[in-house]
Amino acid sequence: MPQTIRIAGQVGASANRKVFIGFAAANLLYNLSFADVLDEDTRRGYQRRFNPKHSLDFRMYIQQENSSTIPLTFNLRPRSDDAWRIFEGSDSTAVLEIQEEAGKVLTQVDCQHRLGYLNDVNIDLPFMCFIGLTEREEMEVFNVINSKAKGLSTSLLDFHDATLATDLASERPELFIALHLNNNSESPWYRQLDLGGTSTSGLMRRASLRTMQKAIKRFLNQTRVLRIHSPEAVAQVVLNFWSGVAVVLREAWDSPRRYLINKGVGVYALMTIAGDLYLEAAGQACDKRYFVTKLAEFINDVDWSSQGPLKGFGGEGGVTSVVSHIREKRRRPQLRVVSNG
Repeated sequence: MPQTIRIAGQVGASANRKVFIGFAAANLLYNLSFADVLDEDTRRGYQRRFNPKHSLDFRMYIQQENSSTIPLTFNLRPRSDDAWRIFEGSDSTAVLEIQEEAGKVLTQVDCQHRLGYLNDVNIDLPFMCFIGLTEREEMEVFNVINSKAKGLSTSLLDFHDATLATDLASERPELFIALHLNNNSESPWYRQLDLGGTSTSGLMRRASLRTMQKAIKRFLNQTRVLRIHSPEAVAQVVLNFWSGVAVVLREAWDSPRRYLINKGVGVYALMTIAGDLYLEAAGQACDKRYFVTKLAEFINDVDWSSQGPLKGFGGEGGVTSVVSHIREKRRRPQLRVVSNG
């Protein structure tokens, strides 16, 4: 006969959501639950990557005398079988029944790192479990709980915003364009932005989604391009620019660890230069050919190596200095022509 796990507790409400509250051993909760980590390749899941140190720190703490923790937060997702059931009494008491053979039925909404290394720890912990939230609703709750959490990837929160948005192109065009760079197979950034989850292309990542979308926002503010073009059209312009960068700076593009063009300061500075080139086009098509031609006139005069003159530049002031340096490289050939005339 199938074995049944029974946990006594109480049913109530967390604001407008029905929840089950109870107590159980840490190792039992570990065995019954899982973290739905974002798989960047399939776009399934929403949790951050696992941090072993964070989890080990909690393991050491919770076994100390007088230790404690706020309730762990789970969700019982809807199931078509009888993997779990809640039997409610007449006085708000309840019993959560889970079929042992059903495996991990609790999703870890807010306890991934607290439970991560408690598989063999028999300490009772309090928990609260949402009842029947869908994956989307679960992500919304996670986003609200963790939007200010220390150490949570801002790129992961951006990905949540993109997933939950009804019209991302209108609501956050800079994020829409950044994701276009990451998702379009013709983009040199294809699957190389770090979204905060896990990916088979993890070692090839060049910059974070947050870095790219902030750089694109600078471009949008500089050019005001969205006043005359749709976010979709602007996304193609930005893709064309980076395609041009990848062609003209081929050696640097192929060796991202040795050069700065994919680091924060490089991404910000180059998107500003993209704004310069867009404004100078004055109606000319900003296709890949245009950007390749323009970039080839000056961009190789800049030493982008990580040990070169741009090493150590960071923050807004650093970006401003790098942009000024690049613009000076553009002006110098013109000044020489004038002086010889």
